[in-house]
Amino acid sequence: MASEFKVRPMAGSLGAEIAGVDLSKPLSNEEFSGIHQAWLDHLVIYFRNQDLTPEQHRNFALRFSKLEEHPYVEGLDGIPEIIAIVKEPEEYKNWGGPWHADVTFKEEPSIGAALYAREVPDFGGDTGFANMYLAYETLSDGMKAMIDRLEAIHDSTGYDYYNTFRSMKGKAAVGDRSTHPVVITHPETGRKALFVNRSYTTHFKDMTVAESKPLIDFLCDHASRIEFTTRLHWEPGTLGVWDNRVTMHCAIDDDFAAKNGGTGFRRVMHRATFAGQVPN
Repeated sequence: MASEFKVRPMAGSLGAEIAGVDLSKPLSNEEFSGIHQAWLDHLVIYFRNQDLTPEQHRNFALRFSKLEEHPYVEGLDGIPEIIAIVKEPEEYKNWGGPWHADVTFKEEPSIGAALYAREVPDFGGDTGFANMYLAYETLSDGMKAMIDRLEAIHDSTGYDYYNTFRSMKGKAAVGDRSTHPVVITHPETGRKALFVNRSYTTHFKDMTVAESKPLIDFLCDHASRIEFTTRLHWEPGTLGVWDNRVTMHCAIDDDFAAKNGGTGFRRVMHRATFAGQVPN
């Protein structure tokens, strides 16, 4: 591996910066192996000061996995695997909140994503990440024994991607619904992780929504405890990669000038999504 390749943890819970790598150039197998291992070890990795075309962004993401199109958002012309996530100055909601894992309503949710910052606010617009290994491992033995056998329903019904984000090219949402284990095992690390989120997990299998809600709320509150989280501050040219199987994330809405009737900031991110697999 190149001698300048460095991994710098960003928090005790998860996340690391990869320094000394130019992603616009082809990576050796040794370099990518180190990057991939850092991704497995830290769940979220990021690279500063990258100057990437959409093609270079796509090619780097392809080293991790096959890519897939978003079910409800149109991709870039000629590169449908990459979507543009856009917030205009008069808008105060960022696409991607509250805490969630991506497209868990699909039978094969994406395993991860590579998000590239093209335009960022003068302040705010960070992304929070939560470690779902820690969320599971810190539960009591009694709680683990109970949820280890549960399955949950994940449903996209009610999310109007097409009309909510005016600056993005949405597809008409029809609603997807899948059943997944509440506790999954990562196929590469062998560690167990909690796999629920408030955005898409509606109830447990063979239970009502009302019966399920208190436990779902507890698990989601527990998973987003501050000591299990970190926060990625975006700069132009930052590329972040996360493991969607064992993290949650949220786009932080702190463009207060726009929310209070003033002029906010434009935020433009490009996201390549890794193809999915069935959680087990």
